[in-house]
Amino acid sequence: MAINIIDPNAPGQGHVDSYWAATAGPEIADAAPVAGDMEVDVAIVGGGYTGLSTALHLGRKFGLTSHVLEANRIGWGCSGRNGGFATLGIGKTSMAGWIKRWGEAEARRIFDQSGDAVRLVRRLLSEEAIDADATPDGNLELAHLPNRVKHLEHDQRFLESKFGVKSRLIDKAELESKYLISREAHGALLFETGFALHAMKYVRGLARAAQRFGAVLHDSSPVQSWARDGKHHVLTTPRGKVRARQVVIAGNGYTGDRLHPAIDGRLLPALSNIVVTRPLTDAERKALNWTTTLPISDTRNLLFYYRQLPDRRILFGARGGIEDTADSRATHRVWLERRLTDMFPILKGIETTHFWNGWVCVPFDKSPHVNSIEDGSVHYALGYVGTGVALATYCGLLLAHRLAGDDSLKPSPLLAQPLPRFPFPALRRTYQRAMYAYFELQDRH
Repeated sequence: MAINIIDPNAPGQGHVDSYWAATAGPEIADAAPVAGDMEVDVAIVGGGYTGLSTALHLGRKFGLTSHVLEANRIGWGCSGRNGGFATLGIGKTSMAGWIKRWGEAEARRIFDQSGDAVRLVRRLLSEEAIDADATPDGNLELAHLPNRVKHLEHDQRFLESKFGVKSRLIDKAELESKYLISREAHGALLFETGFALHAMKYVRGLARAAQRFGAVLHDSSPVQSWARDGKHHVLTTPRGKVRARQVVIAGNGYTGDRLHPAIDGRLLPALSNIVVTRPLTDAERKALNWTTTLPISDTRNLLFYYRQLPDRRILFGARGGIEDTADSRATHRVWLERRLTDMFPILKGIETTHFWNGWVCVPFDKSPHVNSIEDGSVHYALGYVGTGVALATYCGLLLAHRLAGDDSLKPSPLLAQPLPRFPFPALRRTYQRAMYAYFELQDRH
């Protein structure tokens, strides 16, 4: 089965009814659709974190102009739908597997780039004056079962000895006295590197910064066909054609199979679903002792992630889901509301004001990829597996260096691997169902 997340024949769709879209302020000005035919040096397909970061750094570091083609609105895809977690992580590849394949030195370099990615986001917020409601540094990984505390202890030792990552183990008593009370919080690791932000304010901040440095943004401009004409790539949109010397594929989980043969059969979109509650009352906050605004995730394979927003609402999200239909969205919302109150019984019956979801991008090897194909004129960065707030921003910087011919910053060996094709890609959803069933079984024990 072909996976085509973006409908090229229905451009210009509005944002989903998310808390982010409702509270982000005005949309991006001067982002008119492609009109007529044009010739450009760099065309970027996708107006999310990857594409906008690429455009920003091309202009800011190298004085190069690019044109960003977004099928709908800037930040319409997962860049405007995620939980807003800028935290350490590169895909779902085992860290021990990194060491086995690459050796400790290269594995350390891989992990260092993960930290560089988080620090890059923090730096851009400051340097480009992006007000994205960023929290202080730090994030929590909670043991959702008592036996997972031992997993955290092992991870702490491993991360510090192999990668120099600083964290502090927090027992259940301290967790409840200083952070929050939950039925599924039995201990935690507190990491120094990582924070949370407003996902849509951040993507729009990147867009406006890119515009200041010369990038031209086009919304409602899906690529309906792609052809080669000598040294140029011809991208056909509903209202005109773009002839580009270089093209960047930056759609991540919203990149359809039909865009380019190099992507065909190589990506598996997986849903992540989010609810946001009404603001907590003083009594509810006291009962939960929920004093922290740090982003929180747990030790599940299909992880839960949650945080307290600046206006005292709770954002609660979880991986899972195969289809995105009206019926499935209703089912996912009810399930999330039930799981929220399972963890926090005091919130039983609390109103959720917003529900939305987005497609996380999962390659076959569960690792991100930054690479170039054809004659080096087509580039891509994608496959962040839920770690895209920081990593997509960083991969945009890597792409800018590559497009500018600057070798001073290169992707780690893990990121630079060729994008593998799924065996029997038509069966991707079947693989996914089997994987979810296996993960759900593991997460109960």
